[in-house]
Amino acid sequence: MTEPLRVVLADDQTLVRTGFRLILGADGIDVVAEATHGAEAVEAVRRTRPDVVLMDIRMPEMDGLEATRRILAGAPDEPRVIILTTFDLDRYVYAALSAGASGFLLKDVTPEQLTAAVRTVRTGDALLAPAITRRLVQRFTQRGSDTAALHRDLASLTPRELEVLGLLARGLSNAELATRLHLAEATVKTHVARILAKLGLRDRVQAVIVAYETGLVSAGAHEAAQQSTEQT
Repeated sequence: MTEPLRVVLADDQTLVRTGFRLILGADGIDVVAEATHGAEAVEAVRRTRPDVVLMDIRMPEMDGLEATRRILAGAPDEPRVIILTTFDLDRYVYAALSAGASGFLLKDVTPEQLTAAVRTVRTGDALLAPAITRRLVQRFTQRGSDTAALHRDLASLTPRELEVLGLLARGLSNAELATRLHLAEATVKTHVARILAKLGLRDRVQAVIVAYETGLVSAGAHEAAQQSTEQT
């Protein structure tokens, strides 16, 4: 736990890489390699075995989506991947999340948000911005869209686990889940861990995608729940 976090930074813009490297370094996070396109990113990850990859979604030669797929293709010590994008509804971000990325950041992120994001995904949590992630999922879970859909059978989940998954997909944190369900936060964490294990998912982002793609949660249901929360 005393070793610094090790990051590979993949972006074709020199200014972005330089700025992010300085921000991360100032917070004690090591950028062990940089890449200007996806193929370089894949090679850098194999060579340096980082904890986290900051991956631009749009790069020449090989884009961030294909690079993410290759990096997360079953290696026993997969790093966590955070997708970098200029637009919060980039159609490729959803496919990257489906492929196993742990979240995404806009490139105008603040220094504090950047370092917090790297540390968050390193601990195994997903980087969920509920409103933006919800819009992505609602937009791109339409049948026939060009995405790497996650197909999962929810039959293995208990009624309580289904309830937790549904609330998780609506953007509730563990603390909010605990309050809503009148449970200890540790119990909620156990439920979430069991859901991920049973469905073979990496993190909460993929759980959100599964909840929408299986119809457990719908866009309309989420909006109604959101309005109810805002009114209370």
